[in-house]
Amino acid sequence: MKFFCFLLLTILGLAPLASDAAPDRFIETPSLAAQVASSELPPVQARLPQQSKLVVLDGERQAGFHGGQLRVLMGTQKDIRQIVVYGYARLVCYTPDLELEADILESYDVVDNRIFTLRLRRGHKWSDGHPFTSEDFRYYWEDVALNPELSRGGPNKLLIIDGELPRVEFPDKYTVRYSWSNPNPYFLTALAAALPLYIYKPAHYLRQFHARYQSEEKLAQMIEQFGKRNWMGVHVDHDRPYKATNPDLPTLQPWYNSTYPPSDRFIFKRNPYYHRVDQNGRQLPYIDSVAVNIASSKLVPAKTGAGEADLQARYLRMDNYTFLKSASKRNGFDVRLWQTAKGAHMALYPNLNTKDPVFRKLLQDVRFRRAMSLAINRYEINQVVYFRLVQASNNTVLEEGPLYKPEYQNDWIEFDLKTANRMLDELGLVERDDRGVRLLPDGRPLEILVQTAGESTEQTDVLELIHDSWLEAGIKLYSVPSTREVFRNRIFSGEAIMSIWSGLPNAIPTDETSPRDLAPTSKYQYQWPQWGAYYESSGSSGEPPSLPAARELVELNDQWAHAENRDQRIAVWHKMLEINRDQMFTIGIVNHVPTPVVVNNHLHNVPLKAFYDIEPGAYFGIYKPDTFWFDEARR
Repeated sequence: MKFFCFLLLTILGLAPLASDAAPDRFIETPSLAAQVASSELPPVQARLPQQSKLVVLDGERQAGFHGGQLRVLMGTQKDIRQIVVYGYARLVCYTPDLELEADILESYDVVDNRIFTLRLRRGHKWSDGHPFTSEDFRYYWEDVALNPELSRGGPNKLLIIDGELPRVEFPDKYTVRYSWSNPNPYFLTALAAALPLYIYKPAHYLRQFHARYQSEEKLAQMIEQFGKRNWMGVHVDHDRPYKATNPDLPTLQPWYNSTYPPSDRFIFKRNPYYHRVDQNGRQLPYIDSVAVNIASSKLVPAKTGAGEADLQARYLRMDNYTFLKSASKRNGFDVRLWQTAKGAHMALYPNLNTKDPVFRKLLQDVRFRRAMSLAINRYEINQVVYFRLVQASNNTVLEEGPLYKPEYQNDWIEFDLKTANRMLDELGLVERDDRGVRLLPDGRPLEILVQTAGESTEQTDVLELIHDSWLEAGIKLYSVPSTREVFRNRIFSGEAIMSIWSGLPNAIPTDETSPRDLAPTSKYQYQWPQWGAYYESSGSSGEPPSLPAARELVELNDQWAHAENRDQRIAVWHKMLEINRDQMFTIGIVNHVPTPVVVNNHLHNVPLKAFYDIEPGAYFGIYKPDTFWFDEARR
């Protein structure tokens, strides 16, 4: 964590955001001047909240100028949601030292992690100029979350603590209060997430699609007009703040999508009512618009190298680095290597819930999981695939974080074929076929099909090297590529025996970060999808954990949620990390794999060194892309 703070605060020169001071004057955005002159828009001082969010830029990150269009490349239309991630305007957001502070909110108070009082900025407006008030929170809670037709599963599970819904109050136009009988440690972090918990909606816009506010005749007309089965379908289709597919939906983000899908080019325009301002009185964002060009993900590296993107990391990998570096001088961009914050860049996920009874028994034996790990030559993988730039590691927390211990990273990862073969013999897997492949108890060869999402040759390169070392231990590996949808369905159904995917999504957690990724809590945890589904559905689907260690992880996760202080939360984290270290539920391969980040030479305030991951940081989001700016040549 100290490294992370130093990296972001010292190297980047990013001063903490403040909201207590205001510039003496405001500078009108040139691209909006004509609309202001024609009275289509009010002047900048009337568009900003009474107390704007002040962003002070100094050091290596300097206050900039308005103008220009940022070009990015995305592989599919649905990826336009990444602009919502990058924009990272949230009710509360993470500071560079991973502390939470008010952003869209003017302030908030917390009592015992149970009572959360949220205060809005007076005069804050949606992107269409309509006031943003507690009515937008009331609409979400009463007309969406508690409406059984719109929210058939009820409110978001993060709002349900020990089976109890929150008490939600709206004392006045600018105050909202959520309270529970027991602590809700998930609430603020959920509001600050890359995919945030949306507890507000633009009521003035969405009421036109809601049965409570429209006549039956009007609803019938809308259902026919938009080709939906019912009014709920119309409402849901128009209310997609994260997917950004409805240009008419008002937003609080720095840029809003102005292009209706389908399209191969989406233009995100500046939000004229955005709430942040720099110390010189310039309303953010600096950049006028973001152009998202859709191309095949396989073509993104080539197009980036040709100079078709100003800021690009998505779809770029280390095996593109040499090509991008050679093209950088020719096409006017820089290639930076940012660190990833995942517990493992790649990890093997033995499916403990596979429907094959022989493999299920074998995979649930910790000795087999340890033997598989010891039979991986991580040093060779580092040399051949990653140019010796990475670290061998379990799938665990990173050394930059406060919860790190060396044993979490290093146990059971040394390449040791002798011990691996001995452990496999002890499991009774002593007979082999004429290829030297061990035989399972039912006589089948020990052949493991590893499912991949087919999105990267990097995965297959790694698996080929694992194949060679595993074969020396009598295990035959086959790589099975597919689409991501098929990949997941095979895991969920139990057809998959093993898969390869990235590791812990946030490997620099603090004690306030939920440890749920270490316990069976979601079907998207590929080592135990049925156990995760059981927890996720409160027992209505999936199956309960059969291993004592997995059950203990669920209990510890619950203890963390009810912890009364920091020491208790830290103790729970270490117990869960220790269990995962000992049991090897996932098999990490390497971590600290850099991500190439391409930055146009005319683009300023993009960090030279940083972390690039969705949690924490929302990829570029934590570095405030609304403060990135172009020099005069591009403005």
